[in-house]
Amino acid sequence: MGTAAVSSGATQGVVAGYRVHRRRQVLSVLAVLAVLALLPLLVHDAYLRNVLILTLLYASLAQAWNILGGYCGQISLGHALYFGIGAYATSVLYVNYGLLPWFGMAVGAVLAAAMALLLGWMCFRLKGHYFSIATLVIAEIGLLLMHNWEFVGAAMGIQWPLGPDSWATLQFARDKAPYFYFVLGLFAITWVISFQVEGSRWGYWWRAVKDNPEASESLGVTVFSSKMAAAALSASLTAVGGSFYAAFVAYIDPDSVMHFRFSLLMVLPVVLGGLGTLWGPLLGAVILIPLTEVTRSYLGGSGTGIDLIIYGALVMLVSVLKPEGLVGLFGQFRGRRGAGGAA
Repeated sequence: MGTAAVSSGATQGVVAGYRVHRRRQVLSVLAVLAVLALLPLLVHDAYLRNVLILTLLYASLAQAWNILGGYCGQISLGHALYFGIGAYATSVLYVNYGLLPWFGMAVGAVLAAAMALLLGWMCFRLKGHYFSIATLVIAEIGLLLMHNWEFVGAAMGIQWPLGPDSWATLQFARDKAPYFYFVLGLFAITWVISFQVEGSRWGYWWRAVKDNPEASESLGVTVFSSKMAAAALSASLTAVGGSFYAAFVAYIDPDSVMHFRFSLLMVLPVVLGGLGTLWGPLLGAVILIPLTEVTRSYLGGSGTGIDLIIYGALVMLVSVLKPEGLVGLFGQFRGRRGAGGAA
């Protein structure tokens, strides 16, 4: 009887600690979002605002990729395909048919989810690096098709018409602050979705599939359905990012939205920040994306690959010294501070 009481008390303590942790996560993201929302009031330089927008965009894309690659353990190297689907769906519907980008954004998300389900049905039978290679090859096939598809402008791309500043058409030529707040909202949505998923049954299933698919299936987890759900959700959020990017740059062609570098810039922030964590994608993006933009501007990274060398070396260094990413490093630092305070 006494043992049962102790066990029950320990369980309640674990549950209470978990709830406190979840509340702290919510308060933390509210504080981060509040600080970020103030940045356009403090940063007026157009170039720096552009860097801020791209940083939050890739943080959102990395968070979306993390759902499939981080939580579910399916390392996709072809998410540029879904990014391009969102960009092209929005651009074609707006430029050719006059439909507002908001509608194209929804269409792109649905198309990307459908494509992810189709490719998942074919590719989730593959394991490990075979799956990763398959996603990369399929994305490259999509890139080649877009280069030759006249309906979507082929290699010439699609130019958005210039119009007055408007939230309806997502056109803001004079002030980039609305773009910043849009992408801040996108990051908030992807974070909240990841937060809800992390504590849900799907989240536990995905982590079980990541750790040991065979064992999880023997315990009743539907492995294939879990992977398909993760792929569809990840792809749809990635497509929304592609739709925003098309409106932001007002011109797209195959290489500007479907090149492999987009897949790479979704994966690397997660690897650097921490796979399967809530804060890893943001931490990684805050370091990698400004580094990329600065090296391109001042070191000629776009022509010589200096940016790739620098943050490639950074990712390798973190992977070797701290495989769980920067989130693990900060967690270790907090643990030491806590131990020091207790002493």
